[in-house]
Amino acid sequence: MELSREKRIELHGFNNLTKSLSFNMYDICYTKTREEREAYLEYIDEQYNADRLTKILTTVAEIIGAHVLNIAKQDYVPQGASVTVLVSEGPIVEVPEESYDESPGPLPDNVVVALDKSHITVHTYPEFHPDEGISTFRADIDVSTCGEISPLKALNYLIHSFDTDIMTIDYRVRGFTRDISGHKLFIDHTIDSIQNYIPENVQEAYHMIDVNVYQENIFHTKCKLKDFDLDNYLFGYTKEKLSTEEQETITRRLTREMDEIFYGKNIKFSLEDEE
Repeated sequence: MELSREKRIELHGFNNLTKSLSFNMYDICYTKTREEREAYLEYIDEQYNADRLTKILTTVAEIIGAHVLNIAKQDYVPQGASVTVLVSEGPIVEVPEESYDESPGPLPDNVVVALDKSHITVHTYPEFHPDEGISTFRADIDVSTCGEISPLKALNYLIHSFDTDIMTIDYRVRGFTRDISGHKLFIDHTIDSIQNYIPENVQEAYHMIDVNVYQENIFHTKCKLKDFDLDNYLFGYTKEKLSTEEQETITRRLTREMDEIFYGKNIKFSLEDEE
């Protein structure tokens, strides 16, 4: 059913649909030695510590128009961080017509809208391969809102807040609300793809695949950078310091790591590729 703006606004009671956005980003790096790996993890901890992550999440709250009620944050030893932000309904200045449009959100201009009970969380996971010199940093961000506005409005800002090689994005609308006649509405806006909320310049930079279950209001998009420059994946030096053979081996390992994350499965190579 195509929902008009009038039908969405004329509800019986309040809009209690729950909209959840899960944004996962991956940063891949080649760290040949233990010292390089430790230096990379130290760099990641500095870049994405609990204080900086808190600033990112509070800006997300501003974009979706929420009041911050409480912040819990923690830096872990030896690495990693978590932040949880509890937010509540924001003040309504005017009817948020822009919230119904399939378009990238602000970066990061304020969007003031009505929200009920919501939360925003982030957890980071530094990881590394024990043998192949691959270090991977992952950040998981969840934005859950209740009401008319979609957390997808914060997606544009989140993408620009992280240096991302691979992104996996999930969006789901849960529950139902009722219109003035008592008819159930299981979604209050039209959406074909999460890509509608990603700027064109970002879409051009990534390979993107959608896996959507429209009848359940479940949307999934995964993205991998198109261009590969080995210099962007070496920590503390450039590829000129490597032999051609070393460059080819490292490139093969990095691209396999990225492909496995992108496709969500282990990929076996021939013996020649493994050498």
